[in-house]
Amino acid sequence: MIKYLAVSTVIVFGIGVVVAAWVNRDLIRIKIASVYARVAPKPGASSRLRSGSIAPLSGDAPWALSALPECLTQVSKSTGSTRYVLAHLPKNAVWIAPPAHLAFGDCTIAIDGREAFVRRGDDRFRIPPSVKFYRAGGEFVMLREAARSVELRVYQPGRP
Repeated sequence: MIKYLAVSTVIVFGIGVVVAAWVNRDLIRIKIASVYARVAPKPGASSRLRSGSIAPLSGDAPWALSALPECLTQVSKSTGSTRYVLAHLPKNAVWIAPPAHLAFGDCTIAIDGREAFVRRGDDRFRIPPSVKFYRAGGEFVMLREAARSVELRVYQPGRP
């Protein structure tokens, strides 16, 4: 009988705690405030300059022209359906028929059929098919069709 009384007391007490916690749940919420801790600067790890040269970059890179601001600076980008993207093609755009070789700063772009090759120093990038290029006043335009969308990027020569 004493065991039954002890077990029932524990159960009643446990239910009471759960009910009290549920009723007062707004009062027992944990609130964490952000704080600013000052930390003394630490010296960086010393590193020796390695002798040798950095390996040149190469590969397929639809974004290659956007990554070379010394040559071309991207001023706009439109991505979507063919109809949407062609609406953003500058009105005065003139198609550059392949084969063509263009130079912007220290970059050269070789347009060969439906793809293009970008060269800057020892770096070599390929803009995969299907890509077309246009001139629009002082701007350079790239129109690239991918599997599920079309992308239009407009560039200006050199840094802004």
